[in-house]
Amino acid sequence: MLTGTIVNTLAIIAGAMIGVIAKKAIPQRMGDLVMSAIPIVVMVLGVQFGIASSNILIVIVSLVVGGIIGEWIDIDRRLDDFGVRIQSRMKGGDSNFSAAFVSTTLIYCVGSMAILGSIESGINGNHTILYTKSLMDGISAIFFASTLGAGVIFSGISVFIYQGILTVLAGYIGPYLSPEVVTEMSASGGILLIALSFTILGIKKIKVANLLPAIFLPVILMLFMK
Repeated sequence: MLTGTIVNTLAIIAGAMIGVIAKKAIPQRMGDLVMSAIPIVVMVLGVQFGIASSNILIVIVSLVVGGIIGEWIDIDRRLDDFGVRIQSRMKGGDSNFSAAFVSTTLIYCVGSMAILGSIESGINGNHTILYTKSLMDGISAIFFASTLGAGVIFSGISVFIYQGILTVLAGYIGPYLSPEVVTEMSASGGILLIALSFTILGIKKIKVANLLPAIFLPVILMLFMK
């Protein structure tokens, strides 16, 4: 059942390790250019997912309520603290470790492919979407790690936990995951990707992790819309 998630995790780890090793071989100006281009692509994907919504009210309510829940739990701080703890156990850890870990964790976990792929794996045992995501994540991990550092490697752990839980839960909540619900979940995730791109580009620091609950609220909200 978790084959797709395991492959995705290994692809990120392998790509990130290649990036760390090849860091010195990649010119700084090339790394800077790539790190400017990738957030723009993330933003475009976010817009694409966001405008697919057929009920923007669901997305707005999900973001508001999800933000309140996420801020109360303070997911952003917990993720950052986890990154700091990992960094403290490593010799010669860089100061950018936690930021790299949190940013790439969100990029790899927020988005329709993570949601749809995990659901498809859990319900039908079809890992095609996650295999495709693995290829994309593995390639991007090379450039992320070459610029941001070793923190990217450990984002693979987050992907394994996040997608693994979604895959297992999909078998139980499958009847409630209609195409309409998944569309609104993806749309909410798209808004988070746009916010994340602002943070990576340095336009505005947004605690995107605290908005993560918004992705799952359409499952509940749309029950009341029927």
